[in-house]
Amino acid sequence: MDLISKIKENARKYQQRIVLPESHDERTLKAADIALKDNLAKIILIGNKEKITNDSKKLGLGQINQALIIDPENFTKSNQYAELMVELRKSKGLTKDEALKLLKDPLYLATVMIKSGDADGEVAGADNATGDVLRPAFQYIKTLPGISVVSGTFLMFLKNKNFGEDGLMIFADCAVHPCPTASELAEIAISTAKTARAIAGIEPRIAMLSFSTKGSAKHEVVDKVRIATELAQKMDPTLQIDGELQADAAIIEAIGQKKAPGSKIAGHANVLIFPSLEAGNIAYKLVQRLADAEAIGPILQGLAAPINDLSRGCSVNDIVDLIAITANQAAQK
Repeated sequence: MDLISKIKENARKYQQRIVLPESHDERTLKAADIALKDNLAKIILIGNKEKITNDSKKLGLGQINQALIIDPENFTKSNQYAELMVELRKSKGLTKDEALKLLKDPLYLATVMIKSGDADGEVAGADNATGDVLRPAFQYIKTLPGISVVSGTFLMFLKNKNFGEDGLMIFADCAVHPCPTASELAEIAISTAKTARAIAGIEPRIAMLSFSTKGSAKHEVVDKVRIATELAQKMDPTLQIDGELQADAAIIEAIGQKKAPGSKIAGHANVLIFPSLEAGNIAYKLVQRLADAEAIGPILQGLAAPINDLSRGCSVNDIVDLIAITANQAAQK
């Protein structure tokens, strides 16, 4: 059984409540229909019930009637949610009227549903920019204890099974934080280790990447990666992690033994932590295109509850997969 099949099998057991705020998007409705048919999650759609019903009929979708549909214009818990929002944002001077207005936005409503305990996770971004999806999450969900930064992981499925964990490698951060500090980079490593265990079901072997291996080059950005490695080890002494390592030393055993003799990670890494978003984003796209690898993500990590952001070019299957992944994250929370 491949990993995505295992993730879906687990999602069926967990039966988490996943909210989809983009019910106006055709791909989202089709994905919701598949998720309901495959029993991957309890689906909550945000939007006008009549429109969702009519759109579903036009698309020939037969399972949407199983979803819970929440209309922002006529939601019985709006006042309750608004009071919670005011309490959480009182330092920012949020008024109840402002909160009620924000709740008309499906992205805010979905986030506050999770904060209120009425949903377990969210999948959005098919028709919204990443910043719009994450803004409510930063304001109301916030990050996990001990974690100050949100990051994005990609599951990279390679045709060459000699790499990583039978061809599976995990890349981070490829989606969110442009230029992390050493402490933030350490937190990204910690978060990615949790994702590796919870979603991929593997024990992470983490390589902290740079253009230097064990002091072969001197530069402040190399120092950042070295310090981040030390901080991550202090945060979690059980972590299998090493750095700084060049990419070839991290994944090719012969090169790893030569450049970093004695390292248990060099040549055997299944998790790659990139020193910046620029490097991570470029790397995953190059591997995806040049190696014909399957890239699943970004899977957002570091938030106190799972809210995942889609690419606006996503397919229906991408949304279905991310619903199942989000359900797994929610169950492991």
